[in-house]
Amino acid sequence: MNPLTTKELTCLRWAAIGKTSWEMGIILGVAERTVNFHIQNACQKLQVHGRQAAITAVLQAGWLNVLTEPPPKSQKIHPPPVSDKPGRGRLPGPRPSRGATAKP
Repeated sequence: MNPLTTKELTCLRWAAIGKTSWEMGIILGVAERTVNFHIQNACQKLQVHGRQAAITAVLQAGWLNVLTEPPPKSQKIHPPPVSDKPGRGRLPGPRPSRGATAKP
């Protein structure tokens, strides 16, 4: 039987694919401290001393089986607009100086 809560498993899943507590906080919409709280609770329940040990324990127990990043929640990703004007639609960068002319 799995003693972990959904939040604890969710945090361990994100940690297993390499996300930091700060990144998980952004993804889950909670504070970094809240993420650390859930991971610490999971460690206590699993009787291990650390994030990596907790990840190993849940993987071995079969409570976490898929180590891929879940798809975003109903967010539509649009490609950047294509422009026929030169210089438009590019990443921002240094602007060429105005008034300076190149010497031959």
